[in-house]
Amino acid sequence: MVHKVVERSTGNRFAAKFIKCIKLADRAKVGEEIAIMNQLDHPKLLQLAAAIDHGRQMIMLLEYVSGGELFERVVADDFTLTEHECVLFMQQICSGVRYMHDNNIMHLDMKPENILCITKSSHMIKIIDFGLARQYRESEPTRVMLGTPEFIPPEIINFEPISPRSDMWSLGVICYILLSGLSPFMGDNDAETFANITRAEFDFDDDAFDAVSDAAKEFITSLLRKRQTERMSACRALTHPWLTTGHRGAQTTVLSKEKLKKFIIRRKWQRTARPWRAG
Repeated sequence: MVHKVVERSTGNRFAAKFIKCIKLADRAKVGEEIAIMNQLDHPKLLQLAAAIDHGRQMIMLLEYVSGGELFERVVADDFTLTEHECVLFMQQICSGVRYMHDNNIMHLDMKPENILCITKSSHMIKIIDFGLARQYRESEPTRVMLGTPEFIPPEIINFEPISPRSDMWSLGVICYILLSGLSPFMGDNDAETFANITRAEFDFDDDAFDAVSDAAKEFITSLLRKRQTERMSACRALTHPWLTTGHRGAQTTVLSKEKLKKFIIRRKWQRTARPWRAG
């Protein structure tokens, strides 16, 4: 449960996240999230102002962001979506993710709902929700079975060691959807979606990609590689031609938002489902 609160002495606004901690395991999990957020200080990452232990619940005072979800902003009637705008958003997302990875933190739940606009009229974004985030230690292989089915990489499904490049797969999926409104691996159920992901087969055949540049398609392809070692890192993504020079010559053709609107409606129906955890 999240509420908007105002500090009386300063008038500063915060988002207060109330988390029930009846079990010791719940308290430990919240403690991990707080510890990770305390390591993150970057303009593209939601900041933690304070954490309060209140008996059977913990209260996290978070930076207040009023703009709503990125995709909701994009499909608004007053927003014109072109490839140029997509470049601006992906630059910011990659910048925040690079900072996390430079600090050996994996987000592990990168998805559209976890990218917010600072204000309703802003192009500036914040990455939120570090509840599934993990510390990365190359000498200690980490395997997890959690995340949001549509956006998790093959190595999570196959229960193989993960790395910061696991997040980069998710960014590839987000970029694909942002440009087209289509989800590259979505099946009729989780099992079908997982099978599509493990095959790592996708294409740009839909007419939604007719107005999308080859540079953008190459950017996505470089992220949706089945082998982690072949995927772009966040640092490399920020130097990709599409993000550095591509936006200057990017097509200014207005991209259709109809399929993206349908994607958002479908995601809303899925909101009641919690992030996937095996077992």
